Amino acid sequence: MASSAATTVATYLAELPAERRAVVRAVRTAVRRAMPAGYKEGMGYGMITWTVPHRILPDTYNDQPLCYVALAAQKNYYALYLMGPYGNAALMKELRAGYKAAGIRLDMGKSCLRFKALDGIALDVVARVIAGVPMARFVDAYHASRRR
Repeated sequence: MASSAATTVATYLAELPAERRAVVRAVRTAVRRAMPAGYKEGMGYGMITWTVPHRILPDTYNDQPLCYVALAAQKNYYALYLMGPYGNAALMKELRAGYKAAGIRLDMGKSCLRFKALDGIALDVVARVIAGVPMARFVDAYHASRRR
């Protein structure tokens, strides 16, 4: 599944084959536990997303809620989009170091962390990085990026 038309997380999960659903559920549970207060879980861009609600940040570059984290079961891998480290060198350094310490190869593009199974993601490291960006700081970083 590259993208989903599901409008709810429950529907998205139900669309997945059982084995893939188990992986997405495990990662989703870790993300939810680590998520700082205020971010809203939902569906966007065909993925499970955690966003800054429009009531907090109504004016975004694309008129969509500002995405902080997204999770998807892609065709050949799983993807966890981490916008916190993408815009923060210190968090990216922490993520790289955590993966190295865990002995797991970090397969990451700009914000997209790719993995093929649960043993390919350092959930404790990812959780620390996600927990490290309170919503107010993420919104401030967004505003600063738009001023540039």
